[in-house]
Amino acid sequence: MVGQRFRYSRWDGSQKGFDFDAFDVLAELTDDLMYHGDPMAALRRLMQEGFEDRNGERIQGLREILEQLRQERQQRLENHDLGGVYDEINDELTDLVGQERQSLDDRAALADMELGMAADGADGSDGSDGDPAPNEAVRNAELAKETTASKQMQLDMLPDDLAGKVRGLQNYEFESNEAKQRFEELLDKLRQQLMEQQFNQMAGAMENVSPEDLARMKDMMAELNRMLEQRANGEEPDFERFMEEYGDFFPDNPQSLDELLENMARQMAAMQAMLNSMTPEQRQQLMELSNQLMEDMDLNFEVSRLGQNLQQMFPDAGWQQSYDFSGFDPLGFADASQMMQDLGQMDQLEQFLSQASAPQSLAEVDIEQVKRLLGDESAQSLERVSELAKMMEEQGLIQNKEGRLELTPRGLRRLGQQALGDLFSKLSPDKIGKHDIDASGIGHERNYDTKPYEFGDPFNLNIERTIGNAIRRTGGGTPVRLTPDDFEIERTERQVRSSTVLMLDLSLSMPMRDNFLPAKKVAMALHSLISSQFPRDYLGIVSFSEVAKELKASDLPEVSWDFVYGTNMQHAFQLSRSMLAKESGTKQIIMITDGEPTAHLLPDGTPFFSYPPARETVEQTMAEVVRCTRAGITINTFMLDPDSGLRGFIERITALNQGRAFFTTPQTLGDYVLVDFIEHKRKLLSGRGRRAS
Repeated sequence: MVGQRFRYSRWDGSQKGFDFDAFDVLAELTDDLMYHGDPMAALRRLMQEGFEDRNGERIQGLREILEQLRQERQQRLENHDLGGVYDEINDELTDLVGQERQSLDDRAALADMELGMAADGADGSDGSDGDPAPNEAVRNAELAKETTASKQMQLDMLPDDLAGKVRGLQNYEFESNEAKQRFEELLDKLRQQLMEQQFNQMAGAMENVSPEDLARMKDMMAELNRMLEQRANGEEPDFERFMEEYGDFFPDNPQSLDELLENMARQMAAMQAMLNSMTPEQRQQLMELSNQLMEDMDLNFEVSRLGQNLQQMFPDAGWQQSYDFSGFDPLGFADASQMMQDLGQMDQLEQFLSQASAPQSLAEVDIEQVKRLLGDESAQSLERVSELAKMMEEQGLIQNKEGRLELTPRGLRRLGQQALGDLFSKLSPDKIGKHDIDASGIGHERNYDTKPYEFGDPFNLNIERTIGNAIRRTGGGTPVRLTPDDFEIERTERQVRSSTVLMLDLSLSMPMRDNFLPAKKVAMALHSLISSQFPRDYLGIVSFSEVAKELKASDLPEVSWDFVYGTNMQHAFQLSRSMLAKESGTKQIIMITDGEPTAHLLPDGTPFFSYPPARETVEQTMAEVVRCTRAGITINTFMLDPDSGLRGFIERITALNQGRAFFTTPQTLGDYVLVDFIEHKRKLLSGRGRRAS
């Protein structure tokens, strides 16, 4: 765009803006996927625990959100008191009655003054000046005093309960127009709040309601009850016709009868929960007031009938729920109504989150509701967690296969790369560097080194070095003109094919000693290393416990330990030797184990197990080592937490086969295996000859 300007600054690590993507999710899931290979179980764990995104921001898991939810609910209960529901209304009635009494006192005082004036004028005047005759003025003043006294008595005899007090004032003729207006406004407010509590969807329909509107509302509720009875009798009500006639009562625009009824049940249950949470005296006062107001609107019967129908239809909506308010901050009727709705929503949210079985199910959560109840952070966390599986599916890392999530080939490759990266990141900087090789040759593996071009060399031009040579020669300027003396080429290694079988111990001792996950991670890392850096090499995988079996790379994520006893190295060596017999190049076996051989195959193919190891098992295993040695297969063994028995046995294998043995731990296993594999590969390259630089 013409005139558009941009400003750039050096990255200092404090800036934000990188979105958390599917590859970040997979990185978070690496260990879980390595352990059991189930993407859904791994996503479920991430959903529960939460994580940090690449900006370092915490994405809350369900456990944190549930704990925050419980704390928020407890704080509300400890801070507030439902007594204000009664007190607010009663105080307003007391105040307006006091205002009415003042008006009556003023009227009585005026009547006394008029009586006094009438007495002073009793001198025989006939009232010819137009004023009422003295005896008529006296009668009016006396009548006024009697009326005010009668009204004062009516006010004195008002019942103590709210409903009775409201009923008494409804039948009372106010002296004060202002007090009368305040009472009528209070009734309208109470009716509105009551309808909001009972049926929040219809609250808008109660504003400035006319007698005709009330009659129509009564008809609507009667029709709703009739539809419920139709449903109970197995008939299908005409919901569309109902919404055409009464849809203006429901601004939320429910899409089905079930949705409408569920919302109404939840709101009526919240009202019942508020009554359940009050003291018996408070409950009695509010119930009588509610019945009084409903009776005034001629809705009592239909509302009661609807409540009974909804309780039968939604018995688990929380009709018996109650809350123990223990604070001192009184809640008014409107605030209490909102509080009960909030608490009910918290209960439902807690129940839903506690039962959530997969991140995608969180998409059903009302994010705006969560934001109002718990704040932006929790709402944003839930929204992001709900998208985890969708993100991974869209990036082709997982797929839904017959209702089950599985890693795709792309996901498998990425998981192996992640495992490889994790292991390489733990290596000391000098562990690879100390194996430098001086010579290079014609091939495809880059050596990340260059040399001046000589006639006959492959023309693998290094552009950066070549142009740099030309600039240094000419002193700069454009255009840059090249000569053959500027050419610098990349050194490449000769490719030497090697074949490797990784023997992975899956006996029960591996998970019991926490050796399973590191061993499996090494297997995936080796697969990723060989397939990406040495694509012509062969890597086979053999698992062994009571028996041995060949594994495909695609099987690795779901591989788990065997719930049987036995470490059958004999069968594993036999199977590995058979697999390598079909391959070419230098051949080796890498065995990862944490125990002595305790099983072997009998002549009929059935496994034999004995612990401590039987002599026959050891002899059969060593016989297979001899066969591997004769076949030119080198055996390198990585022992995890070895005891004296395993150490002695492996030393026998090493002496016989001339391979190498590593006594290692789960934490350093990856370091040893990767360094040794690369060392082995470079020795092969060095031993096969290179083209001198």
